[in-house]
Amino acid sequence: MAVTVTHYHFSPNRFSGMVDLDSVFAEDGLLAQAVGEYRFRPQQIGMARAVAEAIDRNSILLAEAGTGTGKTFAYLAPALLSGAKVIISTGTKNLQDQLFYRDIPVVRAALKIPVSVSLLKGRANYVCRHHLERAVADGHFASRDDALYIAAIARYAKTSRSGDKGGLSEVPETAAVWSYATSTRDNCLGGECGHYKECFVMEARKEALAADVVVVNHHLFFADVMLRDEGIVELLPACNAVIFDEAHQLPETAGIFFGHSVSTAQLIELARDARLEAVKSAGDFIHLPEACVALDRAARDLRLALASDNARLPATALANDTAFNDALTAVLGKLAALGGLLAAQAERSDGLRNCAARAEDLSAQLTGWQTAARDPLVDDEFVRWIEVFNQSLQLHATPLSIARIFRKQLQASARAWIFTSATLAVNRDFSHYAQQLGLSEIPGIRAECWDSPFDYPTQALLYVPNDLPEPNSLAHTAALIQTALPVLRASSGRAFLLCTSLRAMRDAHRLLQQAFADAKLDFPLLLQSEATRTELLERFRRLGNAVLIGSQSFWEGVDVRGEALSLVIIDKLPFASPDDPVLAARIARMQAEGQNAFMSYQLPRAAIALKQGAGRLIRDENDRGVLMICDPRLISKPYGRKLWQSLPPMKRTRELREVEEFFRSVAADETRNEPCRAGHKPLAQQHV
Repeated sequence: MAVTVTHYHFSPNRFSGMVDLDSVFAEDGLLAQAVGEYRFRPQQIGMARAVAEAIDRNSILLAEAGTGTGKTFAYLAPALLSGAKVIISTGTKNLQDQLFYRDIPVVRAALKIPVSVSLLKGRANYVCRHHLERAVADGHFASRDDALYIAAIARYAKTSRSGDKGGLSEVPETAAVWSYATSTRDNCLGGECGHYKECFVMEARKEALAADVVVVNHHLFFADVMLRDEGIVELLPACNAVIFDEAHQLPETAGIFFGHSVSTAQLIELARDARLEAVKSAGDFIHLPEACVALDRAARDLRLALASDNARLPATALANDTAFNDALTAVLGKLAALGGLLAAQAERSDGLRNCAARAEDLSAQLTGWQTAARDPLVDDEFVRWIEVFNQSLQLHATPLSIARIFRKQLQASARAWIFTSATLAVNRDFSHYAQQLGLSEIPGIRAECWDSPFDYPTQALLYVPNDLPEPNSLAHTAALIQTALPVLRASSGRAFLLCTSLRAMRDAHRLLQQAFADAKLDFPLLLQSEATRTELLERFRRLGNAVLIGSQSFWEGVDVRGEALSLVIIDKLPFASPDDPVLAARIARMQAEGQNAFMSYQLPRAAIALKQGAGRLIRDENDRGVLMICDPRLISKPYGRKLWQSLPPMKRTRELREVEEFFRSVAADETRNEPCRAGHKPLAQQHV
């Protein structure tokens, strides 16, 4: 898909004559007057014009904006000015909150326009009065902390306007007890709930229906799409434009929602809910609690039937696994028994009726998964696989391609669709992304790249060490650590070590810990699993000379500006594991169709992931640093050129002495500029 360049001057519909984009983004424009240290960037206004055009013409725009472009403001200004009903979908809840509480208020105030904005999250983020009331009445919790947390949630529910669990800091968002105080799509009673009129979820949806701009996340957006396809009332309001930020995540997220999954956690929650409803509404029917206990035990036994931990397994690998198949059959039997008892008691309460319907639905899903897993020809458009976690497992059916399904959504009604991220294209080529989402067959799509305004040849150095073993060698991680040691010494710590697997992350941590001890280096060492990402990043910034070792969680969505991060080390090129069941099935399908799966699918995915990891390094116009990629394939393989050409235009070297000289010059500059650097603050308008 060719990159086009179109100059388009936007005249807003609703606020015509009041403001135009030139007056918003000019050096002395509205944003400059409202935002400290504002910098005019041609890339930003270029993207803003393209967004305005897409909204005005109800067209599709693919917009790759390099780090520092200010893409958030570039789409917010034309969106708020358009007078259109706009949905903005982000990659995470954290980005949702950043947009709603920080970015949109700044732009709205600068433009001086009366745009109403709503924040809408998935129902699991809001307190459910029915389930909270039931849990408080039951009073049985796994720990004293859980009992204290429930009491805190109950107090919060009485005073909170939104019921958003993010507003209750004293109860961790990851606390298991939240499942007692929130609802799911499965266990929500809907209009039959006694608290329906004061439901936090319903209030949030009402606000979304009335708002000009609604901020959601990708998971909620696709949950809404699935509800509409099933003929159920939609969560999100009809709109004139949809803007996907962090749009590179869409193919993965869409694959989850256009597929099907059943988890042991759902079964255990059904058993718990049915037991609580039985105590409340059918206390004289002793067989119901017994059946709940039996299903709970069978679901836990199904997890224990697999010795693997944190694994993804194709269903075909378990075709002859007697323990797993017997455990799955046992779950189906216990589920059917509970379902029959619930159906017999369903008229006694809305809660029991809901549990009966859930049991029937879960039984149908499990039976369908088991049947198709035994005979893949039953439905060869999906791959069946199992995801194993510490305490649970999920049975998945994932579509081999989402292109047709997603294209159907785009063509369903006339509206603008804007996809933006720092990483959509591979060396300015959008074809891989467009093919994944079925965009290639839609005429009139505009795709454009806006390069980062940062001076990468001066600010950054790409270092690929000599003489490292091949990445599949058992000696690779140990050699990486020894090669990285002098670089870490030169950078004075201040580094991310990004690994492509959890095993490599743990090995690197152990080896680096020993290497620091042997070399008498006292750089603080942080590990991904030691705390939440937010806590680790706060500690990393505060320490100023730490080395943080992480895996997938730190490859994207992490913003550390300034001197605290001066070195990013990537252990291997981020090719997805060929053992992944979904990837393996998609590769097999592409090869059967005569396609080169490596060049058209695996390599572009790796290039986009590599750009994400590399993007952690330079986050500000004053940042300087080294990107160290410890994979000889970047140089030795013919495809390596395509990968490094997709990275920002850094100066390249294979010599350690050039890296050390780079850091000496950085240190000298920091010493000379210490007074102004001490007062340096990140540019507020640079949202990426």
